[in-house]
Amino acid sequence: MRYHLISIKPEDLRALAASALPDIHGYSCAVDALPPHLVAGRALEQMAAGVPVYWCSTFYIVATENQHIVGSCGFKHAPRDGMVEIGYGISPDCRKQGAATAAVQALLLLAFEGGATQVMAQVNPENLASTQVVQKLSFVNTGSYVDDSQETLVRWCFDRHKGDKALTNANANANDVKHRL
Repeated sequence: MRYHLISIKPEDLRALAASALPDIHGYSCAVDALPPHLVAGRALEQMAAGVPVYWCSTFYIVATENQHIVGSCGFKHAPRDGMVEIGYGISPDCRKQGAATAAVQALLLLAFEGGATQVMAQVNPENLASTQVVQKLSFVNTGSYVDDSQETLVRWCFDRHKGDKALTNANANANDVKHRL
């Protein structure tokens, strides 16, 4: 299945931040596919603080053949010392169909097109599906830590300069993963 990313408009982010449904005219939407209100709120706060939209935009992950929103993804902040963090989520009804892998590949391309040199995903080690996604794409486990909410997270990093096959595969799949900013 093919997927593409669509940048969520600021007015839709405002609706999501208020825990309301945005206008998704022309798309169907899987249950729990939209970004949580905290993610939309963070994006709006960053935009208000002057962070370039490129780095705080949140995206719908859309199945191209039926225009069905299956999840969301995006950058958590602008690059810091060349590193940007990503986040993604897929509706439980749409998992194991390649959407997360396609979305992370698209985010890798966007990150490197935007000048980042490293991409990080922080994954709870109990989240086996997300762990499999980053492993499949050749992210490297750089260690774990306990965050402020006492959740253990593993840092997975992908370095642009390693010349890894995942970036080559992402470029090869560029026709399968379209993004619109």
